[in-house]
Amino acid sequence: MVGSLALVGSGEYLPAMSEFEKSLIDDGVKNGKKPIYLQIPTAAGQESQSRINYWQQLGEKAAVAIGASPVFLPIFNRDDANNQEFVDQINQAALIYLSGGDPHHLAKILINTKVWSAILENWQTGSSLAGCSAGAMVLSSQVPNFRVSKGGATEGLNLIPNIRVIPHFDKFFRWIPESAAKLVMSVPQGGILIGIDELTALVKRSGEDFWQAYGQGKVHFLKGVPDQQLTAGQIIKF
Repeated sequence: MVGSLALVGSGEYLPAMSEFEKSLIDDGVKNGKKPIYLQIPTAAGQESQSRINYWQQLGEKAAVAIGASPVFLPIFNRDDANNQEFVDQINQAALIYLSGGDPHHLAKILINTKVWSAILENWQTGSSLAGCSAGAMVLSSQVPNFRVSKGGATEGLNLIPNIRVIPHFDKFFRWIPESAAKLVMSVPQGGILIGIDELTALVKRSGEDFWQAYGQGKVHFLKGVPDQQLTAGQIIKF
């Protein structure tokens, strides 16, 4: 049974998302997985050690608060992503969480690796898979380079190839120049462009055929389906 899939605009490990993260753990446990809250911080791999330590501690605190066992996998390069020791620890986790940072770094490190294969296999057998910010962006077929307007897109992990996510949507366009915004808003024919506000998520639960909004903000459908905004509890099929 394919597990739940969550696209999160921001807020991994924060108290405002605690109830949501517990629901993803519960979904995985119902599918026979163990109550393990697995942090994969690859997107933050180019940050300082103090920042990486901060994310590890924040995630551990979040896991303990919802009664789950925290596991932090320091996967920051291609060798790490093919390390069998890390692959073995992915097995049976109820929640696999790709956290935020640099989506291009995350995609380049994980693509075509043993770790990504293990993530995919466990999601396909019932683990919940969540991507926050960069973690949500990489699940598409391509990640646009909004930080360098003339830079090319990065190949994504291709789990949901037709969906492009703009995280932090309620603040995103304050951070980037107009030229980069045009790149982000451009999607291939048939693509679905989704903006997800901070502390907000769009989730497709295991066994369900619709997506549901969760959190404090809105989920904005910008291209590919009729323009609309969802608030917590509202659903959409596409």
